[in-house]
Amino acid sequence: MNKEIEKLLNDQIKYEAKASMQYLAMASWADETGYNGIAEFFYNQSQEELDHMRKLVKFVNERGGHVVIPALDEPVSSFDSLNELFETFLESEVFVTGKINHIIFECLELKDYNVHNFMQWYVTEQLEEEAVARTLLDKLNIIGEDKSGHYLFDRDINMIAAEADQEEQ
Repeated sequence: MNKEIEKLLNDQIKYEAKASMQYLAMASWADETGYNGIAEFFYNQSQEELDHMRKLVKFVNERGGHVVIPALDEPVSSFDSLNELFETFLESEVFVTGKINHIIFECLELKDYNVHNFMQWYVTEQLEEEAVARTLLDKLNIIGEDKSGHYLFDRDINMIAAEADQEEQ
């Protein structure tokens, strides 16, 4: 495995792990503040990012590379509003997309088409993740500070989380 690509994949492992821990902290905050549906949504997001990390780890190992399991900084665990929570979600997904795009760019530069092919799954996944984050943030912006709107948002996102659970089974 090309050492530059190996380094980028190890970096991506760290980004996926950081996202997983950030979403876990976000789920915990939502649980503490009574937003059970939002909490469930972020618990699912945390698990999904962990699965993305595991997929990268296995890929690097299968290709004969060396995986570095990263140490992580403590994630942000307190938020002033639901909008801030979902802005953090969108920022995280945009950041990860940028990093994946950089890996794709380097794969093409270095003619590593095997890794390029593998990373296409992540490209598609990030398109979906960013779209979900933007849609949810748009809905919150429409709701504003309306507490009954927040209640309905929490209830509706709980249905999204339940559907995601059923798809996994």
